[in-house]
Amino acid sequence: MVEPAIRYRLIKKEKHTGSRLGEIITPHGTFQTPMFMPVGTLATVKTMSPEELVEMGAEIILSNTYHLWLRPGDELIKKAGGLHSFMNWKQPILTDSGGYQVFSLSKIRKIEEEGVHFKNHLNGASLFLSPEKAIHLQNNLGADIIMSFDECPDYYHSYDYIKSSVARTSRWAERGLFAHKNPDKQGLFGIVQGAGFKDLRKESAQTLVSMDFIGYSIGGLSVGEPKEEMNRVLDFTTLYLPENKPRYLMGVGTADSLIDGVIRGIDMFDCVLPTRIARNGTCMTSKGRLVVKNAKYVDDFHPIDEKCECHVCKNYTRAYIRHLIKCNETYGIRLTSYHNLYFLLNLMKNVRQAIINDQLLEFRQAFFEEYGFNKDNAKAF
Repeated sequence: MVEPAIRYRLIKKEKHTGSRLGEIITPHGTFQTPMFMPVGTLATVKTMSPEELVEMGAEIILSNTYHLWLRPGDELIKKAGGLHSFMNWKQPILTDSGGYQVFSLSKIRKIEEEGVHFKNHLNGASLFLSPEKAIHLQNNLGADIIMSFDECPDYYHSYDYIKSSVARTSRWAERGLFAHKNPDKQGLFGIVQGAGFKDLRKESAQTLVSMDFIGYSIGGLSVGEPKEEMNRVLDFTTLYLPENKPRYLMGVGTADSLIDGVIRGIDMFDCVLPTRIARNGTCMTSKGRLVVKNAKYVDDFHPIDEKCECHVCKNYTRAYIRHLIKCNETYGIRLTSYHNLYFLLNLMKNVRQAIINDQLLEFRQAFFEEYGFNKDNAKAF
């Protein structure tokens, strides 16, 4: 019998919410959960070095199969010894299947039972991605945790379409499981779909659980629906997932949704948000959004966030960072990116401590009050 590549250990459940404190053991080390994963789309977290990521507390990062397939190619990365060697990242890596990019970046696509025909978003060339191909690509990339190929339909599609899509995603998941060549080195997750329909989420989850995946992702959320709707779906979806396997909410990275996701039993999160908004001079702080390039910070010699312990806030002022960004200096983007990533990683560290103390609801209330959450602010992040 092959020893599973990925193992989840539940350490504690918070007594008021049932939120989970745990750890996930991988071939490249163990990481704590709940955990936010910085996104390194093209084998790099934009502007950050691996050493800086370790310094700020990142224990696992994510890379994108679709983008790496196109550039520089999965075969080249395999030749380099896999993603870990290629990008000099010695800790765990997760890769997505490429499914989300196929459905979000390609305006012209044709879905068949065999897979999806679509256009390369870079040059318009015809491409085809199937469950088997997605697993083959990820086997070559060599990440510790890999994803099944799924369809990510529009959240507000009709019930009949979502039902058909869920059934196809389940069939694709089974084919991917059969195609997986490295179960002793890479853990394969199934992806639960079903939009906002409780019976379809239940059907998707139960079908995938019967296949005995190493872990389970929840897809098709944070795609334009209100946050209250996402929380509603999470409330019932996690009920159908096993307690002894990790749970991953895909594409979520706002501070409020991280906390609310943990309360609903989620262990892992990822999102490009912290680095994407950093490139526009937008910073996450304990008091909410701060757009450091705004004119009012021209002579503001305070740190981005006076409560933050990151090296950016210890050493640089809003005025200096604003100057760099206004002058299109790369270092300004590096500083805002570092701060935003640190902010979310430190938030998850505090969430883990709140679970240990059985005080997650009190932590949530205090955080939301200081953050000044209202509808406009919540939409911004």
